[in-house]
Amino acid sequence: MQDNPLIPSQILDQITDKTCEGLALALASDDDGAVMYLQWCNKAFTKITGYQAKEVIGKRGTILIGSSMDQGSHLIIIEKLMNWEQFSLKTQNNRKNGEQYWQKMSWTPLLDMATGNRWWLCSLIELENRPDLQAEGKVPGLQRADRDLLTGYVEKIERLEKENKRLHELAKVVAKESKEDSLTGLSNRRHFEVELKSWIQDLQKTGRDFAVFYVDLDRFKSVNDTLGHDAGDRLLISVANMLRRLTSEADLIARIGGDEFVILRPLGSSALDISSLADAIVQEMHAPFAFEGKSTFCSASVGVAIANAQMEIPEQVVSDADMALYHAKSNGRGRWSFFTEEMHAEAITTKRLVSDLLIACEKREFIPHFQPVIDAATGKIAGAEVLARWVHPTMGLLSPASFLETATAMGILKRIDEIIFSYLPDALALFDSAGVDVPRLSTNASAGRLADPSLIHDIRRSGVDPKRLIIEILESVYLERIGDVVHWTLGELKEMGVAIALDDFGTGHASVQGLLKINPTVLKIDRQFILPIVDDATARALVTSIIGIGKSLGMKIVAEGVETEDHALFATEMGCDFLQGFYFGRPMSSKDLHLKLTENNGVFWSGHALR
Repeated sequence: MQDNPLIPSQILDQITDKTCEGLALALASDDDGAVMYLQWCNKAFTKITGYQAKEVIGKRGTILIGSSMDQGSHLIIIEKLMNWEQFSLKTQNNRKNGEQYWQKMSWTPLLDMATGNRWWLCSLIELENRPDLQAEGKVPGLQRADRDLLTGYVEKIERLEKENKRLHELAKVVAKESKEDSLTGLSNRRHFEVELKSWIQDLQKTGRDFAVFYVDLDRFKSVNDTLGHDAGDRLLISVANMLRRLTSEADLIARIGGDEFVILRPLGSSALDISSLADAIVQEMHAPFAFEGKSTFCSASVGVAIANAQMEIPEQVVSDADMALYHAKSNGRGRWSFFTEEMHAEAITTKRLVSDLLIACEKREFIPHFQPVIDAATGKIAGAEVLARWVHPTMGLLSPASFLETATAMGILKRIDEIIFSYLPDALALFDSAGVDVPRLSTNASAGRLADPSLIHDIRRSGVDPKRLIIEILESVYLERIGDVVHWTLGELKEMGVAIALDDFGTGHASVQGLLKINPTVLKIDRQFILPIVDDATARALVTSIIGIGKSLGMKIVAEGVETEDHALFATEMGCDFLQGFYFGRPMSSKDLHLKLTENNGVFWSGHALR
């Protein structure tokens, strides 16, 4: 035995005492006795195994396990080594050249007390003949206890294999669910985002353009509200199946939100591949949707954008498609739009508008303007409609048409109302100082404001005498569908002395039944009906009918859009109580209206005397 500085002398002494056959020493892992590296072997060991010492030193102990060793023996060896047990077994093995032979293998654990290192002493004795098996089916070299242990191992292996199979199937399900929308089976948002990155990487490498279709269902909420959520789910599944039918395997379809779908499609040689798909989606959604014997309609709007290699930021293609979708919805829904740079410019303008509106609320840049409402019988001022104006620092005075839609979407109408209301007490005081009675100011209230219980508190806090206030409700509020909160608000307003006016009558959805529910004090006829009454007998007949409805319900009638004296004369002759329009004055500041009141003593029209 040659000296090796890695082998402690006491270990060599123990070897001398305990073994005299083919011997090998292996330094074992502290954590796992089955993990070891051979450090030394004797000549008998090399003769039996066929390995030279230099081929063994530094190798894992698994070099001693040949292909002919049965699985049972191998498992026993691993188990014993892991538990640091001394053991022996007879088994078939292989020499280096593959030759089979029978051996008795023994393992003895050793401990270096000085360093704490743990070692294995392996002893090999070559057997001349195959061991005599006591009974068929026994594993060679195993005693009864070992055979029982092997049986346990086999059972464990079978259980582990079953568990492994179950976990593998579960992993497949989890992987599928992580990619799929659980309702429709389409790709979900997470998988879509991963795939989009992949498509963009391919675009940057190969230059292959692709299209993005952003699909949104129109009025999907009404399906849930009228037919129930089961119907909504069924509709989403139906849409998913339709999109599968219209697309190819090269396309990716994903459901990324409640009723939002996205399609990625490689750009072919013809633009018709893109437009035809968008057309098909829109047309398919025009068909009625049936659920449990009931039918409803739910159209779809589609925005389309192209990702190409020239884009500085290809990732924004989905935002571009979303802008195109918004454009489609803004132009009537149930249609598709293709993204243009003009839409991008509009989006930038909208973002700037949002920012400016927030600053305007903070700096109180909104002021009231007033348009006179004239008593048709006397020609005197009977009130004024309050109209918001935005004193923009760079664009000047802006009417609500330039900001109302965005402000509504932002949810800041309440704040704008508060600012406008804060000016009204001083404005009324200013008008009163002219010595002219301006009985009431009227102001518009949106559906959202009517549904906000704080409206009552805001009016009380404003300091305006409620008896000098008219709240105008747009007919498009859908009078038949107003909720309990709106009914409560209207009741409280009337109790306070606030008058209720129905604005733009004839343009929306109100019926006589709706008028009875609201029971407004004032009915305002929209300007589109007043403008043609001078020359159009049919228009006069229609306005006469509207006046008759209002009068029969005890309401005062206001004609809007009075732009000429003829308009004023006809409207008065037909029975309108009040007149409003550019003929008597455009919306003006409180100071300008005060000046007019001072100049004309509140009389804006003498034409009433011509009746």
